[in-house]
Amino acid sequence: MSKPIKAVNDFVVKFANVNGSGSASANELFARAILRMGVPVATRNIFPSNIQGLPTWFEVRVSGKGWLGRRGGVDLMVAMNPQTWDKDVTSIDAGGYLFYDSSKPMPESKFRPDIHIIGMPLTEICNRTYNDPRQRQLFKNIIYVGALAYILDIDIAVVETLIQQQYASKQALLDSNIKAVRMGHDYARENLSGICALTVAKADAVGNRIFVNGNDAAALGCVYGGATVAAWYPITPSTSLAEAFIKHCRKLRVDPVTKKNNFAIIQAEDEISAIGTVIGAGWNGARSFTATSGPGISLMQEFLGLAYFAEIPAVIFNVQRGGPSTGMPTRTQQADILACAYASHGDTKHVLLFPEDPSELFEFAAQSFDLAERLQTPIFVMEDLDIGMNDWLCQPFAWDDSKVYDRGKLMSYEDLEAGKTFGRYLDVDGDAIPFRTLPGTHPTKGAYFTRGSSRDRFAKYSEDGSVYVDNMQRLVRKFETAKSLVPAPIKRTAKERARHGVIYFGSTAASMSEALVALEDDGLHLDTLRIRAFPFSDEVIEFVNAHDQVFLVEQNRDAQMRMLLVNECAIDPARFISILHHDGTPITARFITGAIAERLRMKAKEAAE
Repeated sequence: MSKPIKAVNDFVVKFANVNGSGSASANELFARAILRMGVPVATRNIFPSNIQGLPTWFEVRVSGKGWLGRRGGVDLMVAMNPQTWDKDVTSIDAGGYLFYDSSKPMPESKFRPDIHIIGMPLTEICNRTYNDPRQRQLFKNIIYVGALAYILDIDIAVVETLIQQQYASKQALLDSNIKAVRMGHDYARENLSGICALTVAKADAVGNRIFVNGNDAAALGCVYGGATVAAWYPITPSTSLAEAFIKHCRKLRVDPVTKKNNFAIIQAEDEISAIGTVIGAGWNGARSFTATSGPGISLMQEFLGLAYFAEIPAVIFNVQRGGPSTGMPTRTQQADILACAYASHGDTKHVLLFPEDPSELFEFAAQSFDLAERLQTPIFVMEDLDIGMNDWLCQPFAWDDSKVYDRGKLMSYEDLEAGKTFGRYLDVDGDAIPFRTLPGTHPTKGAYFTRGSSRDRFAKYSEDGSVYVDNMQRLVRKFETAKSLVPAPIKRTAKERARHGVIYFGSTAASMSEALVALEDDGLHLDTLRIRAFPFSDEVIEFVNAHDQVFLVEQNRDAQMRMLLVNECAIDPARFISILHHDGTPITARFITGAIAERLRMKAKEAAE
C-alpha cells in the first residue's frame, strides 16, 4: 500500500458519471462550495456528444496557489460509472483515493493495491429512502456530495446555503436536496471518519474574482461592444453563446418606455444563411456577429470571401472543437487556425484574436466590433470549448462607460454635401482603409454598388488586371495597418538569461503559467511570449530571433500556429520546437513541463557530448 496522498487545498477530484444522470449540477455544487470557502478551483466538464447514456467526467482542481489549468493526474476518483471503472481506477495517482458505491461487492482484482478505498453503499441508501427510480438516481448524486463534504472537511453550511439559493422559490426541491446532502454527511461522519488526508481549509485566495464560462462572457462583451444583430445556427460548443446573448439582450436591450427590442436575433436555417445575414446587417451599419465552430466555418467560406473582398464588417466567434468532419464535438482543440486565417478561396487573410480566459474574451468580444468597423473586414474571435463551456475563475469584467465606439471611416452627409471625393475603395491617407457610407446617409450622393467581383477605386465594375492588382495590394497594406490595431503580444523575461523561448496562445495560458514555475524550480529558464492576435506584430519575429530555438505550444496535430508563423514571418522552421497536444482534453501543466524538460535535457546532453 502506497503512502496516502496528504494535501491541503492542493488536489484533483474527478467524478465519473453517466451522461443524463443528473450528476452535473451536483458536481458543480461541490466545486462552488469549495470556491465559497475562499479556495480557488478550476473545473473541466468532459461530456459526450449524445444526450444520455455515455460516460461523462467532471474534474475539479482545488488549488490554493490559484492554478487554473489542468494539472494532470487524479488524487480522488469518485467512480459512479461501472462502464469506465477500469479506466477510472487506472487514472488515480499512487497513494490516491477511490470513492465508490459499495452496495454490491467488488472482486479484489478490480482495485489497485497502491490506492486507498472509500466505499459507501449509495444505492442501498437511496433504495430504502426513495421509491421513485428517478429520485434514487438524482439524489444519489447529492448524497455523495454531502459525504465528500465531510470527508474533505468542506463546511456543510456552505453547501446548504448554495442549495437554498438555487431552490429559493421551490420549497419542495429545497427540502429534499437539504435532506439528501445531510444524509450523506451524516453517514460519512458515522462511518468514514479519518479515511482521507485531502483537506479543504478556509482561505481568502479568491478575492473579487468571478466564476463564469467563456460563452457567457463573450455574449456580454457583444452587448457592451454595441452588437445589435446576431444570426446563428445551433452547433456545439457555440450554441450557448447565442443563447446567452439572447438572455443579456432581453435584460439590457429592451426599451424601457416602448418595451420594444433594440436587437434582432435570428436562428438561421444553416451556417451559410447565418453569415449572409451578418454581412447584410454589417453593410447596413449594424454591429453584427455569428457564433459557430469548425464545421460552420467550413460552410461559411464563400461568404467570408465576399466580406473580405467587398470590405464589410463582420464578427465571427469560432468556439473550436475537435475535428475534422464531425470529429469530437464536445472536446477542445486549437485546430481551426489556418482555416480561419485564410478562409475562402483566392488570396484572403483575416484578423484572428486569441483570448486566454473569459475575462479577456469579454474584452476582445467588445473590441472585435471596433476592429471590424475600423478595418472594414471580418474579425475572428478564436475561442475553444475549454474556455467557452467551462467555468473559469477570472478577473471581473472591466468597462469604461465613457467609451465611444470606433465606427471607422464613415463619409457623413456633411462631407458629401461639401463635395468631398468619395471612392468606396479609394485610399486617401495611406493606411489602405477607404471611406464607406451607410444606407440613407444622403438622398443622392454617396451610394455605391457592393459586389463580389472586381471593381476600381470608385466601385465601378472592372476586370482589368491592373485594377484588380491595385485593389488586392491595397488589401495587403490594410492587413499591415491591422498590426497596430490588434492586441499586442505579452512578453515575459525569465529570471535568468534564457537561450530558449516559449510561444503560446489562447486557453493554453493557464497550464503554461504553472508549467513555467515548475520548470524554473527545476533550474530550466525560458522567456515567453503569448500571442494574442494575427496579424503578428514585429515583436513576435524579434522574440524568435532573440533565441536559439523557441518552443511553440499548441493544441492541434499539425502545428498550425507554427505553419502560420513560418508562412507569414519568413522564419526558418528549424527555429521552432513544437509541443503538440490534441487528444481533445485541455492541455495539462504536467504535459508541458515534461515535454519541454525532456527536450532541454536532451539538448544539454548533446551539447556536452
